Amino acid sequence: MKKNRASAIIPYEEGLIVIKRIKENNEYKEEYYTIPGGGQEEGETIEEATLREIREELGIDIELTDKCYEIESQGRRQYFFVAKYKSGKIGTGIGEEMTNINYEKYGAYIPEIIPIDEIKNIKLLPEEIKSIIISNINEIFKDNEKNNWVF
Repeated sequence: MKKNRASAIIPYEEGLIVIKRIKENNEYKEEYYTIPGGGQEEGETIEEATLREIREELGIDIELTDKCYEIESQGRRQYFFVAKYKSGKIGTGIGEEMTNINYEKYGAYIPEIIPIDEIKNIKLLPEEIKSIIISNINEIFKDNEKNNWVF
């Protein structure tokens, strides 16, 4: 089994922080979004891995809440913590995928903020986490001024 994946669902202002992925292969181009995160390293707790991955990918610090969704996807356990933005500038991550991109091999990793009411319209993978986010949108965005999102 592959190593666990640690991710954070991060509400930010009126949106959700995601990573836009673009992969091109000859005539084929794929665009989709993912929740920021990555693999758990040896000796790390899943919480430590989440904090490290978010710092590497986005350049920000977050605070994990007690809410976590767990799914099985691509042969590994994936943990999605709901988190609160604390500090830092989104897009300043220094992780390998953000600074040393081999575009031909891995494609592009672009941090974006998707407005809450647009989440249902994007290709967010894995689809199971998209469904979970939409189903739990008011709980995830509970600290948001508008707390009555309907999809």
